Amino acid sequence: MTSSPVVTVFGSLHYDIAVFGPARPRKGETVTGTSWHPKSGGKGGNQAVSAARTGIATCMIGAVAGDDFGDFLVANLARKNVDHTFVRRDASQSTGMSVAIFDAEGDYGAVIVSGSNLTLGDHDVSAARDLLSRTTILVLQNEIPDAANVAAAKAVKQAGGRVLINAAPARILSNDLQHLIDIIVVNAIEAEMLAGVPVVETLDGALEAARKLVKIFPEVVVTAGGSGVAYANRSGEEIAVAAVKVEVESTHGAGDEFIGVLAAEIASGKTMNAALQKANIEAARLVSTPEKNRLR
Repeated sequence: MTSSPVVTVFGSLHYDIAVFGPARPRKGETVTGTSWHPKSGGKGGNQAVSAARTGIATCMIGAVAGDDFGDFLVANLARKNVDHTFVRRDASQSTGMSVAIFDAEGDYGAVIVSGSNLTLGDHDVSAARDLLSRTTILVLQNEIPDAANVAAAKAVKQAGGRVLINAAPARILSNDLQHLIDIIVVNAIEAEMLAGVPVVETLDGALEAARKLVKIFPEVVVTAGGSGVAYANRSGEEIAVAAVKVEVESTHGAGDEFIGVLAAEIASGKTMNAALQKANIEAARLVSTPEKNRLR
């Protein structure tokens, strides 16, 4: 491992279309919207940009098509100081994309089409072998195949790096992947699926979920939205951080902001308590910023 910390994000890149209206449509209903705009997205891309914003060296491993959407996403990574050397172009697929519909309260519903993200696998890990051997912390999500995550995690662990996974969207993780994870970050829904607990609605509930999940994973972070975030590890350390009180404009992307900053802070050698505090503050800053004013 080199002395300079490196965050590598292996994951999804989506071209997002954000649509704004007074309400989200019900089944069979057409709603007249007020505006729309494109933005760079995908949990992987968002987390890489958030990590790079802290100033740490950040690299993205992903896949886009040779289309305008792919051009847009790669150009955004370059502008945000994310190394995109290993973002592969795949002419056989379309670039991943999503459509998110926001209502007047800032809540949203979204549909994603994964496209080229589903082609990620061993070939991408092999191409980035040197990078992965220099990675301080690898960030994974569930928007790419489980087998791809396993391959990347093995490469980083073999070189002495650490693996952080944001287990979102919620799905059961393979045993092979579970054994490679150092830190898992889940929200209320994901905690319910993996820990078998009721939906987390309080900070105490988040801490209880973390205690259950630490039987499976060495370190666990459970986010509970407006209540805060809880942490537990196998050494018995527990941390509960209350949410920063802000006026919420939109929760879209808050989890990705939290994870990108958390990974950067951990890679930089900060204590878990300091890393959680910083990530919590930055996520609060994001949710208090109107969606239309955000830049990724």
